[in-house]
Amino acid sequence: MFDVGFWELSLIAVIALLVVGPERLPGLARTLGLWLGKARQMLTSIKDEIDREIKVDEIKKAAQEAVHNPVEQTIGETIDPMRTIKQDTEKVMNEARSQFEDNNKGEKKSAVKAASSNGAYDDA
Repeated sequence: MFDVGFWELSLIAVIALLVVGPERLPGLARTLGLWLGKARQMLTSIKDEIDREIKVDEIKKAAQEAVHNPVEQTIGETIDPMRTIKQDTEKVMNEARSQFEDNNKGEKKSAVKAASSNGAYDDA
């Protein structure tokens, strides 16, 4: 972050010694060290909290995707084959119905022919 070398630190120490004095310099250094430690601890705590919240958000998103995507995907995979099965079934049913109706008409005609040849409709 800051590029502070030996000469910069020694200059700061000399200025602090002149301003504060030799009696209060150790107390000032101790207080400054405590403040810097608390500041680092607070920054670390804030960083950890942000990381935790980001992970929680990622987990929530992953959970939502895991819940929604497989369900939607399964529904989509199921609907398409069901449509083709329905279409095939309707086609087979229509063919069977037309065959049944054709056979039914043919049987009616043959029944009418047989009845007329037997004289069943002569009374009318």
